[in-house]
Amino acid sequence: MPGFRSSSTGVSLICRAMPLTLLKLSCPDRVGLMARVTGFIAAHGGSLCEVNQFTDTRAGWFFARMAIDSKTLRVPLSELRVDFAPVGAELGARWTIRRETERVRVVLMVSRLGHCLVDLLWRWRAEELNCDIVGVISNHEEFRATVEREGLPFHHIAMPPEGKMEALARVEHLWGELGADLIVLARYMQVIPPDICERWMGRIVNIHHSFLPAFAGANPYRQAWERGVKIIGATCHYVTAELDAGPIIEQEVVRVEHFHTPEDLLRMGRDAERQALSRGVRWHTSDRVLLHGARVVVFRD
Repeated sequence: MPGFRSSSTGVSLICRAMPLTLLKLSCPDRVGLMARVTGFIAAHGGSLCEVNQFTDTRAGWFFARMAIDSKTLRVPLSELRVDFAPVGAELGARWTIRRETERVRVVLMVSRLGHCLVDLLWRWRAEELNCDIVGVISNHEEFRATVEREGLPFHHIAMPPEGKMEALARVEHLWGELGADLIVLARYMQVIPPDICERWMGRIVNIHHSFLPAFAGANPYRQAWERGVKIIGATCHYVTAELDAGPIIEQEVVRVEHFHTPEDLLRMGRDAERQALSRGVRWHTSDRVLLHGARVVVFRD
């Protein structure tokens, strides 16, 4: 069909230049779900540009992301949300409706390895990410100049062993002051306490330098080399109270040859980390990730 592209997750009309309104929804599956939701959109004049849907038949759960041409809607966004609330309640749904132009406010966290930080800053500056980076927090000073060159605020909060919990409480307080919607741990080498993980569930993204669930914890590339693995990778996942066990958003893999050294694996692994994290952040900030229990559905772009 001219003007359309199909995928395993749905059908999307090529309308990138149009101002879009994004509806994201997940709920128990039932007959007539799509008709109920698309009928609501049609009743408000909305023209659908992109539709992604998936039904997890084992869990009995339905997931959808719809992009609506904002110019066709007959009511303002605030009224659209009010009108959809009874529909969401009827379906028992978790849902959001927002303009694509409402950029997600992101705080980056980094320690002493800057490859993921620098990559995200470049992609943000190149408009590859639908977000506003509102600050960078680090437990070290190494990247202050890098961040401030981009015109961004840099916050140094040290992590002394005897005062780590108090320092992490300061970090969380700063997240609130910055109005963060999403926290990105761009190789931030500190464990987030369980109570903070619970309060920010689904809003903290981490990059782990391993193809989880294999080789969790420290020095995964050394572990992988010692085991003689043929593939290494990196994992972008949501942070939960259980270390390195949160729902996986994206993974990137690299093939290992017999002549590769542990240092080669480290170099190749960092490339994988950059790619996995940037894709995970892009999909989250574009409302393409739907969290359900220990798993996520990702409607890739």
